[in-house]
Formats: sequence, structure tokens, C-alpha cells
Amino acid sequence: MPTAYAKCFDPNGVRFGIPTYPWHMAPAGYATRRQLRAKGLRPGGQPIAAQVMVTNRKTGMPRVAFLYREDLAKPVRPMTSRKWGALALAMLARRTCPRCRLDVGYCIPTSHRICGMCLVAEEQRAA
Repeated sequence: MPTAYAKCFDPNGVRFGIPTYPWHMAPAGYATRRQLRAKGLRPGGQPIAAQVMVTNRKTGMPRVAFLYREDLAKPVRPMTSRKWGALALAMLARRTCPRCRLDVGYCIPTSHRICGMCLVAEEQRAA
């Protein structure tokens, strides 16, 4: 029976179509989207170069993270003033209670969809 390492090791891409490595065993020069972002880079339209894989011990299902080549990555595009403005309006909408129309200073939970003060008032009316 092959080990978990052997199931996830396919550096030539014969089994999975692209080079596959066990978790934390990818060669240097490859990075995930998050790792690229932490370095101020983005994939920039390049295809997936490889993947890292780990098998879940309970379910036996594989988990995969796609890797991109760092040398082909492009710098992240800077935020423009219009993007900053759109982001500010979106965050304002998330902080505004639809019932009392006040900016409550925190993102309103989607489970209640109203601010804490309106929620307390609604509970008191129901009791």
C-alpha cells in the first residue's frame, strides 16, 4: 500500500497532469497565490505550474493548492483613488443598519442583518 507521500509525489505530472508534490515539499521558485501576494506579486495570467497535495487522514480526500512560478509573476497593480472610494462606500454599506440608518462603526452580522441596538429593541418588544 503506497504511503501518503507516495500518493502525492508526481514531479513529472504523469498521474495528475501537472507536477505534484507533497505538502511543504515544493521546489524553490514556486508559490501559491497568497504567498505571491505577500511578496507584492500576482500570477499575471500565467497557467498553473504545479500543485502541492495532502491527503486528509479522516476522509482520505486530497487537498490541493496550486502553485505559480515566481519568475513569471507580475507586480500587484496599485489601488487607484476610485478603487479606494468604492471600497470605502462598500464598507460604509456594511456598517449601516438598514432599520435605524446609522453607521454603527462595525460590520453588521449577516445572521441578524440589523445592529445590536435594533436587535435588543426587537427582543424587548417580543417579550
